[in-house]
Amino acid sequence: MSNPLERRRTAHGFILVLVFTLFASDYARTQEQGERTFEEVKEEAIKRAENGMYPLIGLDPADVREAFSALHSMDNDEWAAAFSHVADRYMAQAKEAERTDPTKASALYIKAWRLYSFGRWPVPSSPGKKAAYAKALEAFHASAKLLDPPLETVKIPFEGSEIIGYLRLPKNAKGPVPVMLGISGLDSRKEDMAANYGAILQYGLGYLAIDSPGTGQAPIKAGETSERMFSRALDYLATRPEVDKTRIGAVGQSFGAYWATKLAIVDHDRLKAVVAQSPPVTFGKDFLESRLRGNREYLFGMSTAMAAILENGKGADDVIEQYPKLSLVTQGLVGKPTAPMLIIAGALDTQVPVADAYLLLSNGDVPKEAWINPKGGHLGRQAKVYPDPVILRTVIVPWLVRKLEMEEPKPAP
Repeated sequence: MSNPLERRRTAHGFILVLVFTLFASDYARTQEQGERTFEEVKEEAIKRAENGMYPLIGLDPADVREAFSALHSMDNDEWAAAFSHVADRYMAQAKEAERTDPTKASALYIKAWRLYSFGRWPVPSSPGKKAAYAKALEAFHASAKLLDPPLETVKIPFEGSEIIGYLRLPKNAKGPVPVMLGISGLDSRKEDMAANYGAILQYGLGYLAIDSPGTGQAPIKAGETSERMFSRALDYLATRPEVDKTRIGAVGQSFGAYWATKLAIVDHDRLKAVVAQSPPVTFGKDFLESRLRGNREYLFGMSTAMAAILENGKGADDVIEQYPKLSLVTQGLVGKPTAPMLIIAGALDTQVPVADAYLLLSNGDVPKEAWINPKGGHLGRQAKVYPDPVILRTVIVPWLVRKLEMEEPKPAP
């Protein structure tokens, strides 16, 4: 009879094989239809707006329909112009309201920002989309000026350039506060992280939101050592007297979760808690070749977005060639000491194999915690059951509150 350790290894291996098999079967089914046509993108985008699904969370379905009524193709500049035209109206209304009703103005600026941002989605790859992105930043900054507590734009010197981030701290804090480093994903931006994580301020937790390498205003592209950008951000937080250096955490989503996971290893001694939501770890070539052929969980343009973060990334061939070099297995990091981690994943994720989450869970020096949604897709999302805001409110925030030793907010009198 085999010993208990061998039996556990066998069982564990069987589970991983089963996961890989089920995932591969489900993934193959999602790829059969290929990249969405314009009409399919239109239908899916409106549906996602109606159901509060990424990347149209917070967009009014009526605004999305209006923008699509002016669209006739997936041309980048036409796309940007259609959504920017709707956003321009909210921008004008916000500027008018700012004189008498700052709260209303802030909400209108956010509406404009979301539309401009979708106008540059997934990446600002043309003059029109670059203009939409610039307007998105303008609208977001206009809203940020009206926030209470305020949002501070910080510029951290870095390798002859600078890291631009958003620092926001709880109001009326008594002494240094814990801070979370928020890392955006492949096609989201630090503005999304800042908007989404404003909810944590009530718990006495602040945040510093930063773009991932190769996205937004990041000073470097994605490469094998690009996590140094986030290590520099941790250096900066250590200089701020308002920050409790013993209670710093990190949260990353999707590709941002890759960086958060790597940071949990290379800077494990400086981080008290790390949340990695659907972290890619292995970047296997077979999987990359499959995922680039019209992934239906991704609205459109996955290959474009994945190539855009690379130095001289042009298309799918560059993704397949360069991404495996980012593998934490290849780099010899899986199994190294880590900070305490919460790993979130969906068993039906077609963008990051759930097996990557299991690989992280079963390696390293300290126990990790996990939230795996058996009916969830990317980031553990499940339409109408576990959308992004619900996962943030019911999974991520309670874990951070516990690990960073914060108090639950007192109910309003």
